[in-house]
Amino acid sequence: MTFRIHALPAADFADLHAMSDTTLLSRKARRVTADASPGYPCRVSLRDAKVGETLILVNFVSMPAETPYRASHAIYVRAAAETAQPAPGEVPEMLTRRLLSLRGFGADHMLRAADVVDGRDLAAALEAMLADPGIAEAHIHHAAQGCYAARATRAAV
Repeated sequence: MTFRIHALPAADFADLHAMSDTTLLSRKARRVTADASPGYPCRVSLRDAKVGETLILVNFVSMPAETPYRASHAIYVRAAAETAQPAPGEVPEMLTRRLLSLRGFGADHMLRAADVVDGRDLAAALEAMLADPGIAEAHIHHAAQGCYAARATRAAV
């Protein structure tokens, strides 16, 4: 058994980059420019933006289910980002650089397990978490900021 990390679909955010700053504000979003790297992790490309790149900072509902674990937080999306598709067992470098919070959810969207791991240990932690048949998926968050990074599921064999 191995895992697959899923990025957010680029199409879900494509219209944001064409919006005016005023329209973005009305949607609880902001246009920002990366002034450090790493530091602006894109949830679509699963890469850190380079200094000078434009991103949209927007609220994202990472757990839309109507449970006590419904969740949203700010995420960055790079302009013209393409949806990353990591191979089974692959951990994008963006994740290996950070302290991460893992949250394992059952099919009922209820929390079944949680852990905090160094990003360099993410692969082993996901393998262990997803070995539990009661966990349907794991959500990966940046531990310090609390924001959603990606989700992982068992890889199809």
